[in-house]
Amino acid sequence: MPTITSRQHAIVKTYRAVARGDDDRAVIDGWHLLHEAVRSALPIDAVALVDDRCGAADRSLIERLASQLDVAHVTRQVMAALSPVRTPSGVVAIVRKRMWSDQALLERQPALIVVAIDLQDPGNAGAIVRSAEAGGATGVLFTRGSADPWGWKTLRAAMGSTFRLPIMTATDSLDACDRVARAGARIIAATPRDGTPMYDLDLRAPVTIVIGGEGAGVTPEVLARADARVTIPMAAGVESLNAAVAAALIVYEAARQRRNH
Repeated sequence: MPTITSRQHAIVKTYRAVARGDDDRAVIDGWHLLHEAVRSALPIDAVALVDDRCGAADRSLIERLASQLDVAHVTRQVMAALSPVRTPSGVVAIVRKRMWSDQALLERQPALIVVAIDLQDPGNAGAIVRSAEAGGATGVLFTRGSADPWGWKTLRAAMGSTFRLPIMTATDSLDACDRVARAGARIIAATPRDGTPMYDLDLRAPVTIVIGGEGAGVTPEVLARADARVTIPMAAGVESLNAAVAAALIVYEAARQRRNH
Protein backbone atom coordinates (compact mmCIF):
# COMPACT_ATOMS: atom_id res chain seq x y z
CA MET A 1 0.00 0.00 0.00
CA PRO A 2 1.42 3.46 -0.92
CA THR A 3 2.52 5.65 1.97
CA ILE A 4 0.47 8.82 2.48
CA THR A 5 2.84 11.78 2.45
CA SER A 6 0.52 14.81 2.26
CA ARG A 7 -0.99 16.51 5.29
CA GLN A 8 -3.78 17.66 2.95
CA HIS A 9 -4.98 14.08 2.43
CA ALA A 10 -8.62 13.43 3.36
CA ILE A 11 -7.52 11.03 6.11
CA VAL A 12 -6.17 13.97 8.12
CA LYS A 13 -9.54 15.74 8.04
CA THR A 14 -11.29 12.58 9.20
CA TYR A 15 -9.03 11.92 12.18
CA ARG A 16 -9.07 15.56 13.26
CA ALA A 17 -12.86 15.75 13.09
CA VAL A 18 -13.25 12.65 15.27
CA ALA A 19 -10.62 13.87 17.76
CA ARG A 20 -12.52 17.16 18.20
CA GLY A 21 -15.55 15.24 19.39
CA ASP A 22 -17.83 12.60 17.91
CA ASP A 23 -20.91 11.00 19.43
CA ASP A 24 -20.04 7.52 18.21
CA ARG A 25 -16.28 7.37 17.63
CA ALA A 26 -12.97 8.25 19.28
CA VAL A 27 -9.30 8.48 18.30
CA ILE A 28 -6.76 6.41 20.20
CA ASP A 29 -2.98 6.79 20.01
CA GLY A 30 -0.49 4.10 20.93
CA TRP A 31 0.21 0.42 20.43
CA HIS A 32 -0.90 -0.47 23.95
CA LEU A 33 -4.36 1.03 23.45
CA LEU A 34 -4.70 -0.58 20.03
CA HIS A 35 -3.83 -4.01 21.44
CA GLU A 36 -6.27 -3.40 24.32
CA ALA A 37 -9.03 -2.36 21.92
CA VAL A 38 -8.60 -5.56 19.89
CA ARG A 39 -8.38 -7.70 23.02
CA SER A 40 -11.59 -6.08 24.29
CA ALA A 41 -13.38 -6.67 20.96
CA LEU A 42 -13.96 -2.94 20.52
CA PRO A 43 -15.08 -2.13 16.97
CA ILE A 44 -12.27 -0.42 15.01
CA ASP A 45 -13.02 1.63 11.90
CA ALA A 46 -9.53 2.57 10.71
CA VAL A 47 -5.84 2.42 11.61
CA ALA A 48 -2.89 4.53 10.48
CA LEU A 49 0.75 3.82 11.27
CA VAL A 50 4.32 4.82 10.59
CA ASP A 51 6.00 1.68 9.24
CA ASP A 52 9.32 2.00 11.06
CA ARG A 53 7.80 2.37 14.52
CA CYS A 54 6.37 -1.03 15.34
CA GLY A 55 7.71 -4.30 16.69
CA ALA A 56 7.01 -7.90 15.75
CA ALA A 57 3.87 -8.22 17.89
CA ASP A 58 2.58 -4.93 16.52
CA ARG A 59 3.26 -6.02 12.95
CA SER A 60 1.36 -9.26 13.54
CA LEU A 61 -1.60 -7.29 14.88
CA ILE A 62 -1.60 -5.00 11.83
CA GLU A 63 -1.55 -7.98 9.48
CA ARG A 64 -4.65 -9.35 11.16
CA LEU A 65 -6.42 -5.99 11.11
CA ALA A 66 -5.56 -5.31 7.46
CA SER A 67 -7.84 -8.16 6.39
CA GLN A 68 -10.79 -6.52 8.16
CA LEU A 69 -10.45 -2.76 7.81
CA ASP A 70 -8.58 0.14 6.25
CA VAL A 71 -4.95 0.37 7.41
CA ALA A 72 -3.14 3.48 6.16
CA HIS A 73 0.65 3.83 6.03
CA VAL A 74 1.77 7.42 6.63
CA THR A 75 4.91 9.48 7.11
CA ARG A 76 5.86 10.86 10.51
CA GLN A 77 4.76 14.32 9.37
CA VAL A 78 1.30 13.05 8.46
CA MET A 79 1.11 11.08 11.72
CA ALA A 80 1.76 14.34 13.60
CA ALA A 81 -1.32 15.76 11.87
CA LEU A 82 -3.47 12.69 12.52
CA SER A 83 -2.70 12.24 16.21
CA PRO A 84 -3.99 14.56 18.95
CA VAL A 85 -0.91 13.65 21.02
CA ARG A 86 1.99 16.11 21.07
CA THR A 87 4.50 13.29 20.54
CA PRO A 88 2.68 10.57 18.57
CA SER A 89 3.58 6.94 19.22
CA GLY A 90 3.48 5.92 15.57
CA VAL A 91 -0.01 4.43 15.39
CA VAL A 92 -3.52 5.86 15.68
CA ALA A 93 -6.95 4.35 15.21
CA ILE A 94 -10.56 5.37 15.05
CA VAL A 95 -12.66 3.18 17.33
CA ARG A 96 -16.37 2.90 18.03
CA LYS A 97 -17.38 3.94 21.51
CA ARG A 98 -18.94 1.18 23.57
CA MET A 99 -22.43 2.23 24.65
CA TRP A 100 -24.01 0.92 27.84
CA SER A 101 -27.41 1.05 29.51
CA ASP A 102 -27.88 1.68 33.22
CA GLN A 103 -28.76 -2.00 33.57
CA ALA A 104 -25.12 -2.83 32.82
CA LEU A 105 -24.21 -1.36 36.21
CA LEU A 106 -26.15 -4.18 37.85
CA GLU A 107 -25.00 -7.16 35.82
CA ARG A 108 -22.53 -8.04 38.57
CA GLN A 109 -23.79 -8.01 42.13
CA PRO A 110 -23.36 -6.49 44.59
CA ALA A 111 -23.06 -3.36 42.46
CA LEU A 112 -20.18 -0.99 43.12
CA ILE A 113 -20.65 2.20 41.11
CA VAL A 114 -18.38 5.24 41.04
CA VAL A 115 -19.92 8.63 40.25
CA ALA A 116 -17.53 11.46 39.37
CA ILE A 117 -19.00 14.94 39.65
CA ASP A 118 -17.42 17.73 37.58
CA LEU A 119 -14.05 16.00 37.51
CA GLN A 120 -12.30 18.20 34.98
CA ASP A 121 -8.80 16.73 34.79
CA PRO A 122 -8.60 14.00 32.10
CA GLY A 123 -5.74 12.28 33.93
CA ASN A 124 -7.85 11.97 37.07
CA ALA A 125 -10.86 10.79 35.07
CA GLY A 126 -8.84 8.09 33.35
CA ALA A 127 -7.16 7.02 36.58
CA ILE A 128 -10.58 6.59 38.20
CA VAL A 129 -11.73 4.35 35.33
CA ARG A 130 -8.57 2.25 35.56
CA SER A 131 -8.68 1.84 39.35
CA ALA A 132 -12.43 1.17 39.21
CA GLU A 133 -11.90 -1.77 36.86
CA ALA A 134 -8.91 -3.02 38.82
CA GLY A 135 -10.85 -2.87 42.09
CA GLY A 136 -13.89 -4.69 40.76
CA ALA A 137 -16.30 -1.76 40.38
CA THR A 138 -19.29 -2.41 38.13
CA GLY A 139 -19.21 0.95 36.32
CA VAL A 140 -18.41 4.66 36.37
CA LEU A 141 -20.82 7.52 35.78
CA PHE A 142 -19.44 10.96 34.88
CA THR A 143 -21.47 14.14 35.00
CA ARG A 144 -21.25 16.27 31.85
CA GLY A 145 -19.12 18.85 33.64
CA SER A 146 -16.37 16.23 33.80
CA ALA A 147 -13.60 15.49 31.33
CA ASP A 148 -14.75 13.47 28.32
CA PRO A 149 -14.26 9.80 29.28
CA TRP A 150 -13.57 9.06 25.58
CA GLY A 151 -11.19 11.98 25.10
CA TRP A 152 -7.67 10.92 24.15
CA LYS A 153 -6.07 12.12 27.39
CA THR A 154 -8.62 10.25 29.48
CA LEU A 155 -8.27 7.11 27.36
CA ARG A 156 -4.52 7.17 27.72
CA ALA A 157 -4.77 7.46 31.51
CA ALA A 158 -7.34 4.65 31.65
CA MET A 159 -4.96 2.34 29.72
CA GLY A 160 -7.74 0.31 28.09
CA SER A 161 -10.18 -0.03 31.00
CA THR A 162 -12.65 2.24 29.18
CA PHE A 163 -13.06 -0.46 26.54
CA ARG A 164 -14.39 -3.01 29.05
CA LEU A 165 -15.96 -1.26 32.05
CA PRO A 166 -19.44 0.30 31.71
CA ILE A 167 -18.79 4.05 31.40
CA MET A 168 -21.69 6.48 31.16
CA THR A 169 -22.43 10.19 31.44
CA ALA A 170 -25.16 11.95 33.40
CA THR A 171 -26.68 15.36 32.76
CA ASP A 172 -25.76 16.58 36.24
CA SER A 173 -25.19 15.34 39.78
CA LEU A 174 -28.89 14.96 40.59
CA ASP A 175 -29.49 12.97 37.41
CA ALA A 176 -26.63 10.69 38.45
CA CYS A 177 -28.11 10.25 41.93
CA ASP A 178 -31.55 9.46 40.52
CA ARG A 179 -30.15 6.81 38.20
CA VAL A 180 -28.07 4.97 40.78
CA ALA A 181 -30.90 5.18 43.31
CA ARG A 182 -33.22 3.49 40.81
CA ALA A 183 -30.55 0.81 40.50
CA GLY A 184 -30.93 0.18 44.23
CA ALA A 185 -27.43 1.30 45.24
CA ARG A 186 -26.95 3.35 48.41
CA ILE A 187 -25.31 6.70 47.75
CA ILE A 188 -22.08 7.22 49.70
CA ALA A 189 -20.55 10.70 49.35
CA ALA A 190 -16.81 11.01 49.84
CA THR A 191 -15.86 14.00 51.99
CA PRO A 192 -12.44 15.05 53.33
CA ARG A 193 -13.76 15.22 56.90
CA ASP A 194 -16.78 14.61 59.13
CA GLY A 195 -17.77 11.38 57.41
CA THR A 196 -17.69 7.81 58.69
CA PRO A 197 -14.14 6.42 58.42
CA MET A 198 -14.12 4.10 55.40
CA TYR A 199 -12.96 1.15 57.51
CA ASP A 200 -16.06 1.51 59.71
CA LEU A 201 -18.60 1.88 56.89
CA ASP A 202 -20.28 -1.25 55.52
CA LEU A 203 -19.57 -1.28 51.77
CA ARG A 204 -20.62 -4.88 51.12
CA ALA A 205 -24.15 -4.10 49.90
CA PRO A 206 -24.79 -2.40 46.52
CA VAL A 207 -23.29 1.09 46.86
CA THR A 208 -22.40 4.14 44.81
CA ILE A 209 -19.27 6.06 45.73
CA VAL A 210 -19.62 9.73 44.79
CA ILE A 211 -16.37 11.61 44.19
CA GLY A 212 -16.40 15.39 43.83
CA GLY A 213 -14.38 17.40 41.35
CA GLU A 214 -11.06 19.09 41.97
CA GLY A 215 -11.45 21.90 44.46
CA ALA A 216 -15.24 22.03 44.87
CA GLY A 217 -15.73 18.46 46.06
CA VAL A 218 -19.16 16.87 46.35
CA THR A 219 -21.96 19.38 45.81
CA PRO A 220 -24.38 20.29 48.64
CA GLU A 221 -27.26 18.83 46.59
CA VAL A 222 -25.58 15.44 46.52
CA LEU A 223 -24.65 15.59 50.19
CA ALA A 224 -28.34 16.14 50.94
CA ARG A 225 -29.26 13.09 48.84
CA ALA A 226 -26.54 10.82 50.21
CA ASP A 227 -27.39 7.90 52.46
CA ALA A 228 -24.01 8.25 54.18
CA ARG A 229 -20.73 10.14 54.03
CA VAL A 230 -17.36 8.44 53.97
CA THR A 231 -13.99 9.90 54.93
CA ILE A 232 -10.56 8.43 54.33
CA PRO A 233 -8.49 8.58 57.54
CA MET A 234 -5.43 10.80 57.02
CA ALA A 235 -2.49 11.90 59.12
CA ALA A 236 -2.75 15.28 60.79
CA GLY A 237 -1.90 18.18 58.52
CA VAL A 238 -3.17 16.59 55.29
CA GLU A 239 -6.25 18.43 54.12
CA SER A 240 -7.46 16.17 51.31
CA LEU A 241 -6.45 13.59 48.70
CA ASN A 242 -6.41 13.69 44.93
CA ALA A 243 -9.83 12.67 43.60
CA ALA A 244 -8.51 9.65 41.70
CA VAL A 245 -6.53 8.45 44.72
CA ALA A 246 -9.57 8.83 46.97
CA ALA A 247 -11.75 6.86 44.55
CA ALA A 248 -9.18 4.07 44.33
CA LEU A 249 -8.82 3.75 48.09
CA ILE A 250 -12.56 3.53 48.71
CA VAL A 251 -13.13 1.08 45.84
CA TYR A 252 -10.38 -1.16 47.19
CA GLU A 253 -11.78 -0.95 50.71
CA ALA A 254 -15.14 -2.10 49.33
CA ALA A 255 -13.37 -4.93 47.51
CA ARG A 256 -11.56 -5.94 50.71
CA GLN A 257 -14.79 -6.03 52.70
CA ARG A 258 -16.57 -8.09 50.07
CA ARG A 259 -13.69 -10.53 49.75
CA ASN A 260 -13.64 -11.11 53.51
CA HIS A 261 -17.42 -11.30 53.87
